[in-house]
Amino acid sequence: MRRKSYTEDFKKMIIEVYNTGKPIKEICKEYGVSTTSLNNWINQVQPKEKISKKPIITNNKIRNNEIKDKKDVEEISKLKKENEKIRMELENLKKSYSHILKRRRDIIKFIDDNKSIYPVRLMCKVLHMPKSTYYQSHHYTPSRRTLESETLKDQILKIYTESNRRYGAPKIQKILEQSGHKISIKRVQRFMKQLNIYSIVIKKFRPAKANRKVIERKNLLKQDFTTNKINEKWVGDITYIYTLKDGWCYLASVMDLCTRKIIGYSFSKTMDASVAVAALNNAYTLQQPVGSVIFHSDLGVQYTSTDFLNRLKKYKMKSSNSRKGCPYDNACIESFHSILKKEQVNNVQYLDFESAKLDLFIFIESWYNRKRIHGSIGYITPQMKEDLVKKVI
Repeated sequence: MRRKSYTEDFKKMIIEVYNTGKPIKEICKEYGVSTTSLNNWINQVQPKEKISKKPIITNNKIRNNEIKDKKDVEEISKLKKENEKIRMELENLKKSYSHILKRRRDIIKFIDDNKSIYPVRLMCKVLHMPKSTYYQSHHYTPSRRTLESETLKDQILKIYTESNRRYGAPKIQKILEQSGHKISIKRVQRFMKQLNIYSIVIKKFRPAKANRKVIERKNLLKQDFTTNKINEKWVGDITYIYTLKDGWCYLASVMDLCTRKIIGYSFSKTMDASVAVAALNNAYTLQQPVGSVIFHSDLGVQYTSTDFLNRLKKYKMKSSNSRKGCPYDNACIESFHSILKKEQVNNVQYLDFESAKLDLFIFIESWYNRKRIHGSIGYITPQMKEDLVKKVI
């Protein structure tokens, strides 16, 4: 088995993820690198100085012997009691915020778990739960169907949260089925509506006009995206990413159609042939294909440039291009960029080039390739698909 290769850009981005404070063990698990390799990369760069955190707030004690007026003492004692009550209410709300989902049973459970610490009357008031409702709930026995529904809701919420609010009913239903739960999409949709959760995606459409004269080229794929072999058919495309400080930046991506895995990508401040060539170089370094690969793209100047075509010849790849004005000829990589925009880019605002680059790296390497399931490959992840194909080989 050949040794796994990593690009220099991949190593730098892994170090950036490490500098955010993420544990080495989690990084190795999420990005598929060994602990030894990661430690070597970390030792090659100068460690950053850690800033010691000093307490910002100090508690000032009021000394009674410094207060000479009896009325002042009584007033301060009264204020202390009121402050203690406010503190309890705020602490109560802070603790319950991450646990309570506006479901009655969760509120009741929270009160039960904390009634030894806080008065029941106070918690009912803060959480808007009538005392009579709380006490009557302890005499209610839920049915088997109700318990099953509540368990499914908990599972749905867990899957939804772990996907960073990206999964909708179809993918959640598939994951539940894989876990042994028999449930229809309609029922998942109904539970999601009750939980007030839905797939958080923002879609933006910007029509583009081609003012230059486009020369038609050979289309080897002809919308045949099927293949059972790794490194047989690759597709590439470029998309726009906006940042506040650096303006428009550009992401070039390369996908293997067998696994739907993003095997190469490059992020740049300029939209020229170099960004497409860099993405191709990264894909070739990672995959090290044996034999001829079909590389398909649109008719953009980056992919029809002399530099890019010469690089394809160097790697002994066959060039294939979409027809003019036909995005369906390159639908798979277009779909990936659409997912990237809807699930991540359009939901955040990037400050500059570097912050966008790190976020895109995390989305592609940690989420899209290794965690996000795909219907076109049997609702498994691209990395799982690649591993299965390699086992057969």
